[in-house]
Amino acid sequence: MHADKRNAKNLKQILDQYCASSGQKLSEAKSIIYFSENTPVDAKAEVCQILNIMTESLNDKYLGLQIVVMADRSYCFKHLVDRVRATINGWKENMLSIGAKEVLIKSIAQVVLVFAMMVFKISQNICKGISDAISQYWWGDDDEHGEMHWKAWWKLCILKSRGGMGFRDLQCFNMEMLVKQVWWLLSEPYSLCARVLRAKYCPDGRLLEAKPKNGSSFTWRSILSGLECLKQGCIWWVGDETQIKIWEDSWIPSSHNLKVQTPRGGQPGHYDG
Repeated sequence: MHADKRNAKNLKQILDQYCASSGQKLSEAKSIIYFSENTPVDAKAEVCQILNIMTESLNDKYLGLQIVVMADRSYCFKHLVDRVRATINGWKENMLSIGAKEVLIKSIAQVVLVFAMMVFKISQNICKGISDAISQYWWGDDDEHGEMHWKAWWKLCILKSRGGMGFRDLQCFNMEMLVKQVWWLLSEPYSLCARVLRAKYCPDGRLLEAKPKNGSSFTWRSILSGLECLKQGCIWWVGDETQIKIWEDSWIPSSHNLKVQTPRGGQPGHYDG
């Protein structure tokens, strides 16, 4: 919301109505508020007084994720690398077999990242830092010396049926999670999340044609990265033909680029002789 008196009062009224209807109570002592850097001090004080929330958010997290993602993405997501390393360090004290290591990596070390990768596009440096930590644990490195890494980590990410170990390629997995978010927005257009995002970023309702805008959140930019990946392999299934743009959309399976090949203004199906 805008940091002004009118918006703060409206928000306060909504929260009061919710508490009265649900029988729940808002814990103001545990609530925090975040302002942009350009918000005047007087406006901050006024909004805080109306909402009775005096704690301002700086580097807080919600559900393990950064509330605000700064320009330095590597710094914002460095805690993911630290979290994986802390998890792995707790296992080094135990003498585990190769099979046990594989289970721990696949069921815990690579799973703790799922929620973050569903929301944000993680940078290559962060993915590499996480993969390096897991690789070092797999090959038996410790704080004093390293062991021989007999295969590159990307080879271990290949399916077992093709000679690898089936570990996740984190960058590919990250993109897969973002593509799933895009597909969910397309298949559930009337969900609350889809309606909010559509109203803010693509009011025309055509998510497949959405483009980055100035001031877009990092979450939305991450979703657009998944959209570009999805568009490389998606194709329209022709129904009532009311939404397809025949010259621009992908809808012809027999075409090399899934689009109409006849030049606009030409006569499809007309041959000399």
